[in-house]
Amino acid sequence: MRERFYFGGALAVAGLLIFLGRDLLATSVVVSWTLTLGVTGLVAALTVAFYKVRAELQVSRHALARNEAELSFALQVQRALFPKELPQDAGLEFSAICIPARGISGDYYDVLRLEDGRLAFLLADISGKGISAAILMANLQALLRATVEAHTAPEKVCHRLNHHLCRVTEASRFATLFYGEWDPARNRFRYVNAGHLAPIVVGSNDGHRFERGGYPLGLFENATYDAGELQLRPGDLLVLYSDGITEKGESRGQEFGLERLRRMLHEDAARPLEEIQSRLIDEVSRWGGAEPEDDMTIMLVRVGGRSEGE
Repeated sequence: MRERFYFGGALAVAGLLIFLGRDLLATSVVVSWTLTLGVTGLVAALTVAFYKVRAELQVSRHALARNEAELSFALQVQRALFPKELPQDAGLEFSAICIPARGISGDYYDVLRLEDGRLAFLLADISGKGISAAILMANLQALLRATVEAHTAPEKVCHRLNHHLCRVTEASRFATLFYGEWDPARNRFRYVNAGHLAPIVVGSNDGHRFERGGYPLGLFENATYDAGELQLRPGDLLVLYSDGITEKGESRGQEFGLERLRRMLHEDAARPLEEIQSRLIDEVSRWGGAEPEDDMTIMLVRVGGRSEGE
């Protein structure tokens, strides 16, 4: 913008000089040479400014292309962190999706099959957005996979994650996390809710609040975590989600909301999980617009087998 201003100003001055000296050009050698030198100098200045602008534009294009390449690479790396396939045995059926708001997500979900037959599954929401949130998400994912086998109890897993994040992140960065473990041999489900939105249960445990847990990870190094236990029965549907789902439409004045989400899940509970997921994402997008305002992540977990009375 500055170079354009200079360019236009130089042209105006050159035109003004020629206009004012139009009658003297034929009678005064001094005026003629002065105008000639002046216009020549202005043309030279304009030429230099033009090449400077073009060079800066080329540098900007290269920087933009480099940033786009880095963003594309970061996105590919992040996609590789999400599970490629979700297990459909061990008594649980899964379906999950993450729709990032800015190409790279700060949300994270995972399902881990442990050596003793247990299944660990989780959904986390990293504070912030963009590349910085994605880096913290990758850090959390790597530590979780290294920790989950060594610390069998959910509360110990979360304690270790919190301790690490407090050491490597700024005080303003944190992650909310819901972590659950399913033991098919005992039909036992244990969980820790580290400051995350409480999952929704449709079935035998309607209205369970999932209050056992603790603070979000990364806030307080000495935080402690308590595990809760829930008896899940065949046919029960457990739904984990990020606030990008319930807060969709906030910028337009009305959120999609928890009650609307709960009502839709109760209406569709008998459908296949992928169909529930697709219908939910479509409904949320219609409510708040197709462009996501925040990362939208949802995980549906259904207990296999037949419910009583079937």
